[in-house]
Amino acid sequence: MIGLLASVPKAPPPISWEGVEVQAIKAVIVVAFLLVGFRVFGKREMSQLSVYDLAMLFALSNAVQNAMTAGKGNLVVGLAVSATVVVSAWILTKVLTGRPRLEARVIGSPTILVHDGQVLVGRMRRQRINDDELDAACRAHGLDSTGDCALAVLEVDGSISVVPRS
Repeated sequence: MIGLLASVPKAPPPISWEGVEVQAIKAVIVVAFLLVGFRVFGKREMSQLSVYDLAMLFALSNAVQNAMTAGKGNLVVGLAVSATVVVSAWILTKVLTGRPRLEARVIGSPTILVHDGQVLVGRMRRQRINDDELDAACRAHGLDSTGDCALAVLEVDGSISVVPRS
């Protein structure tokens, strides 16, 4: 009986409001780090997540959770960190709304890949789009080749919009 009681884990020590504040600041730092990291990955990579990528995101979320809460399985810390992430996203949306230049720097902007049937190779290289991906987008829109495109645009979400020549 005594051995059974000895194996029961102790409750985590109480956390002070200062500790919760520190965890909230860590959450803001981690959100900023992830935003920069996902921006560096590029539009196309983020739009084509595979099962492997999703598994990595789940692992990342667990690592981030530990970084933000310092492994404290405390309800108050969890609520404070979750609220900080939600409020940070809300503030970021408010700051970006109505500021197109800042939004383009943080979120990105559409990139023209084909103009009047001419493939803009430098832009494709910069956005890490290959000819096969562009050809597939044209075929998906019922076109035989990029020469049939008036416009092909890599959107912020990673999709490629195609406007056929008339």
